[in-house]
Amino acid sequence: MSEPVNVKILDREYTVGVEPGEREGLTAAAHLLDARMREIRGGNRMATIDRVAVLAALNLAHELLQLRSQSEQRDQALNQTLGELNRKLDGLFDAAR
Repeated sequence: MSEPVNVKILDREYTVGVEPGEREGLTAAAHLLDARMREIRGGNRMATIDRVAVLAALNLAHELLQLRSQSEQRDQALNQTLGELNRKLDGLFDAAR
């Protein structure tokens, strides 16, 4: 059952339903989004909230894709290293027989 949580983003309050145990994560996400939107808006108070929100979402999505790509590259390198270690261990076991 979800529970309502109030978050404030660019001085506007929003109520969002979250599952128990997710409140802290939602609050952290709201703080991150608020900070990013304030950074993008900067001193330009005339920028529409829609434009600021889209630019913040685009920046966060770009960062997410970069992190996913880095994670995939690390996974591939780890799998390659593990494969090489397994081959070496197999070679050692075969030589010991």
